[in-house]
Amino acid sequence: MKPIGNRSETLAVHDVTGSSKPILRPFQAAIGLALGLAVVFAWIAVHVGSVFLFTLSWKTAPFVPLLVAVQCWLTVGLFIVAHDAMHGSLAPGWHRLNTAVGTFILTIYAGFAWRRIRDAHMAHHDAPGTADDPDFFIDEPERFWPWFRTFFVRYFGLRSVLFVCTVVTVYILVFGASVFNVVLFYGLPSLLSSLQLFYFGTFLPHRHEEEAFRDRHNARSNEFGYMASLLSCFHFGYHHEHHSQPWVPWWGLPDQRRQAPGS
Repeated sequence: MKPIGNRSETLAVHDVTGSSKPILRPFQAAIGLALGLAVVFAWIAVHVGSVFLFTLSWKTAPFVPLLVAVQCWLTVGLFIVAHDAMHGSLAPGWHRLNTAVGTFILTIYAGFAWRRIRDAHMAHHDAPGTADDPDFFIDEPERFWPWFRTFFVRYFGLRSVLFVCTVVTVYILVFGASVFNVVLFYGLPSLLSSLQLFYFGTFLPHRHEEEAFRDRHNARSNEFGYMASLLSCFHFGYHHEHHSQPWVPWWGLPDQRRQAPGS
């Protein structure tokens, strides 16, 4: 799809759904990149501070759950920014920039390969909730744990295991991080973030319920308010809006939700 007008003001990205044409959103790239950088730098700051600088004591122990929760949420944010890059909505019209940012984020997230994850996500949009959807568990589409197990094994393969093992080894043996800190502030938030992303961004939107899906997107949105939506999954729970207009970035989904019929 050919961009229209100035690159920094264009929202013209990969449309895999056949939905209505993308609309212009002024300063899309500037806003998306600014928010994306904020998430990345916040994640790096909390990650480095908690893994390498945190010392457990009676005074600091109460901060452990908070640090884990914040790092988990920021890790979810990392993937959501990379997800926008997959759709080209992070920096519309700048294909190489989207690819570079997405590749970097997916690497630090879990050693994921950009092309493999992006292709799988496009396949998900092509046939959501069907046997051709790599994110869907057609055998038991209403049960969380069997679906999550299949989902986790499909994406967290040998490449991710080797990446995580390398990072952990370097952190402990080269930089002298404590095993406690690495497990608590790197391993635990990573695992929890995968659960959070799957629950709010895949399971709830696409699971089978008594009420049928309203259209071919086979996706539903939650009823969360703005803050609950942001904290749960960076608005990715407004999932029908995402599938119907995948060019809308994560931060634009609340507006899209408010404009939806019946909202």
